[in-house]
Amino acid sequence: MVSEDHCAYVKKTIKGIMFFTLYINDILLAGNNIEMIQSTKQWLSSIFEMKEMGKVRYILGVEITLNRSKKLLGLNQEAYANKILEHFRMHYSKPVDTAVEKGLTLSLDQCPKTNKEK
Repeated sequence: MVSEDHCAYVKKTIKGIMFFTLYINDILLAGNNIEMIQSTKQWLSSIFEMKEMGKVRYILGVEITLNRSKKLLGLNQEAYANKILEHFRMHYSKPVDTAVEKGLTLSLDQCPKTNKEK
Protein backbone atom coordinates (compact mmCIF):
# COMPACT_ATOMS: atom_id res chain seq x y z
CA MET A 1 0.00 0.00 0.00
CA VAL A 2 1.19 3.52 -0.76
CA SER A 3 1.32 5.23 2.64
CA GLU A 4 -0.07 8.54 1.35
CA ASP A 5 -3.06 7.00 -0.42
CA HIS A 6 -5.04 4.08 0.95
CA CYS A 7 -6.56 3.40 -2.48
CA ALA A 8 -3.27 2.81 -4.30
CA TYR A 9 -1.28 -0.40 -3.96
CA VAL A 10 1.98 -1.53 -5.51
CA LYS A 11 3.15 -5.10 -6.03
CA LYS A 12 6.82 -5.39 -6.92
CA THR A 13 8.57 -8.68 -7.63
CA ILE A 14 11.62 -9.75 -9.60
CA LYS A 15 9.23 -10.45 -12.51
CA GLY A 16 7.74 -6.95 -12.64
CA ILE A 17 5.72 -4.23 -11.01
CA MET A 18 1.95 -3.73 -10.84
CA PHE A 19 -0.13 -0.79 -9.65
CA PHE A 20 -3.62 -1.39 -8.27
CA THR A 21 -5.80 1.66 -7.77
CA LEU A 22 -9.29 1.63 -6.33
CA TYR A 23 -11.90 4.38 -6.41
CA ILE A 24 -15.36 3.49 -5.08
CA ASN A 25 -16.18 0.56 -7.38
CA ASP A 26 -13.59 1.18 -10.13
CA ILE A 27 -10.31 -0.70 -10.24
CA LEU A 28 -7.36 0.17 -12.45
CA LEU A 29 -4.54 -2.32 -12.88
CA ALA A 30 -1.34 -1.26 -14.62
CA GLY A 31 2.10 -2.74 -14.80
CA ASN A 32 4.89 -4.17 -16.90
CA ASN A 33 4.04 -7.85 -16.45
CA ILE A 34 0.84 -8.99 -18.19
CA GLU A 35 0.84 -12.37 -16.40
CA MET A 36 0.86 -10.61 -13.02
CA ILE A 37 -2.07 -8.43 -14.11
CA GLN A 38 -4.03 -11.40 -15.51
CA SER A 39 -3.56 -13.51 -12.38
CA THR A 40 -4.65 -10.59 -10.19
CA LYS A 41 -7.78 -10.10 -12.34
CA GLN A 42 -8.58 -13.83 -12.10
CA TRP A 43 -8.13 -13.80 -8.33
CA LEU A 44 -10.34 -10.70 -7.94
CA SER A 45 -12.99 -12.23 -10.24
CA SER A 46 -13.12 -15.33 -8.05
CA ILE A 47 -14.03 -13.17 -5.04
CA PHE A 48 -16.01 -10.27 -6.52
CA GLU A 49 -18.45 -9.85 -9.36
CA MET A 50 -16.45 -7.93 -11.94
CA LYS A 51 -16.96 -6.52 -15.41
CA GLU A 52 -14.02 -6.09 -17.79
CA MET A 53 -14.13 -2.60 -19.25
CA GLY A 54 -11.13 -2.93 -21.57
CA LYS A 55 -8.23 -0.57 -21.86
CA VAL A 56 -8.59 2.59 -19.84
CA ARG A 57 -8.94 5.89 -21.64
CA TYR A 58 -10.25 8.14 -18.85
CA ILE A 59 -10.24 7.74 -15.08
CA LEU A 60 -11.21 10.38 -12.53
CA GLY A 61 -11.07 13.13 -15.15
CA VAL A 62 -7.61 12.16 -16.36
CA GLU A 63 -7.08 11.08 -19.97
CA ILE A 64 -4.53 8.30 -20.33
CA THR A 65 -2.59 7.77 -23.55
CA LEU A 66 -0.07 5.04 -24.22
CA ASN A 67 2.52 4.90 -26.99
CA ARG A 68 4.03 1.43 -26.73
CA SER A 69 6.55 1.92 -29.55
CA LYS A 70 8.07 4.95 -27.79
CA LYS A 71 7.42 3.51 -24.31
CA LEU A 72 5.52 6.64 -23.28
CA LEU A 73 2.59 7.05 -20.90
CA GLY A 74 0.73 10.35 -21.04
CA LEU A 75 -1.66 11.86 -18.51
CA ASN A 76 -3.82 14.81 -19.54
CA GLN A 77 -6.36 16.78 -17.50
CA GLU A 78 -7.58 19.09 -20.28
CA ALA A 79 -11.17 17.80 -20.15
CA TYR A 80 -11.25 18.20 -16.34
CA ALA A 81 -9.80 21.72 -16.56
CA ASN A 82 -12.39 22.66 -19.21
CA LYS A 83 -15.18 21.29 -17.00
CA ILE A 84 -13.98 23.44 -14.08
CA LEU A 85 -13.72 26.52 -16.31
CA GLU A 86 -17.27 25.95 -17.60
CA HIS A 87 -18.57 25.44 -14.05
CA PHE A 88 -17.23 28.87 -13.05
CA ARG A 89 -18.26 30.42 -16.42
CA MET A 90 -14.64 31.06 -17.35
CA HIS A 91 -14.45 28.84 -20.45
CA TYR A 92 -14.06 31.88 -22.74
CA SER A 93 -10.95 33.01 -20.85
CA LYS A 94 -7.73 33.36 -22.81
CA PRO A 95 -4.53 31.59 -21.73
CA VAL A 96 -1.50 33.70 -20.82
CA ASP A 97 2.15 32.93 -20.23
CA THR A 98 3.33 32.68 -16.65
CA ALA A 99 5.48 35.42 -15.21
CA VAL A 100 8.25 32.93 -14.42
CA GLU A 101 10.71 31.89 -17.08
CA LYS A 102 10.74 28.25 -18.12
CA GLY A 103 13.30 26.14 -16.27
CA LEU A 104 13.89 28.68 -13.50
CA THR A 105 15.32 27.12 -10.34
CA LEU A 106 14.47 28.71 -7.00
CA SER A 107 16.18 28.08 -3.68
CA LEU A 108 15.81 29.02 -0.02
CA ASP A 109 18.86 31.30 -0.37
CA GLN A 110 16.72 33.61 -2.52
CA CYS A 111 14.06 34.04 0.19
CA PRO A 112 13.91 37.35 2.05
CA LYS A 113 15.61 37.05 5.42
CA THR A 114 15.25 40.39 7.16
CA ASN A 115 12.03 42.21 8.04
CA LYS A 116 12.98 44.94 5.56
CA GLU A 117 13.39 42.40 2.73
CA LYS A 118 10.07 40.76 3.65
